[in-house]
Amino acid sequence: MDDGTEQKRSTAALFDEQATAYLDSRVHRAGDDLDQLVEWVGAADRALDIATGAGHTAGALAAGGISQVVAADAAPTMVATATQAFPSVTGVICDAERLPFTTNSFDAVTCRIAAHHFPEPTDFVAEVARVLKPGGTLAFEDNVAPDDEELDDFLNRVERIRDPTHVRSHRVGDWLRWFEAAGLTVEASRVVTKTLDYDEWVANVDLSAERRERLEAAFADRPPEATEAFEITDTDDGIESFANLKLLVRATR
Repeated sequence: MDDGTEQKRSTAALFDEQATAYLDSRVHRAGDDLDQLVEWVGAADRALDIATGAGHTAGALAAGGISQVVAADAAPTMVATATQAFPSVTGVICDAERLPFTTNSFDAVTCRIAAHHFPEPTDFVAEVARVLKPGGTLAFEDNVAPDDEELDDFLNRVERIRDPTHVRSHRVGDWLRWFEAAGLTVEASRVVTKTLDYDEWVANVDLSAERRERLEAAFADRPPEATEAFEITDTDDGIESFANLKLLVRATR
């Protein structure tokens, strides 16, 4: 059975190359969404940040007063970047779908803007439920797709052109169903819109000229409804900005 091993290796290798860009990324390093996740788990003593990237969420948890924060990621350079940037956190290299931690070992788990890279999201959710202590809290955020089939297809197509490690931006209903099926109780959820500068979004990855042309063509050939749905702003020079949807969830075990 394909467990996504090759996909995971490719993703880790690509993110190893992008650690510095992610550390400086405006989208990742701050925002009301990050503040909300930290607030949701603020009472925890021991927290795990899954797919930590450059460590912004782990660092914010530590700064918020959580005494033990583990920053976990499959990309070794990301973990090294996170622990260098935020020395109070502990780094662990691991697979988000096969966590190397004992059952009931964390008061809180966070995962921010990363799960669209996971080949088997239900395995990730099951692992979150396993490592959380009874009464523990998950604070989750990820990009989501609209329920409309055509808009869903457009969003995931442009994401994969830009970043071949993108697996899928799932729909809100999928995530809520998966959390509940794993025994987690969803206590709060909301969808927020985040505007992205197109050039900055492209610059965060090492995009070849061929992929850049394909990306521009995909935006040019977008469904008419996509302009409003994703708040796409065009200029004479191309796309200036667009918005994506992010689901924030607080769930308890």
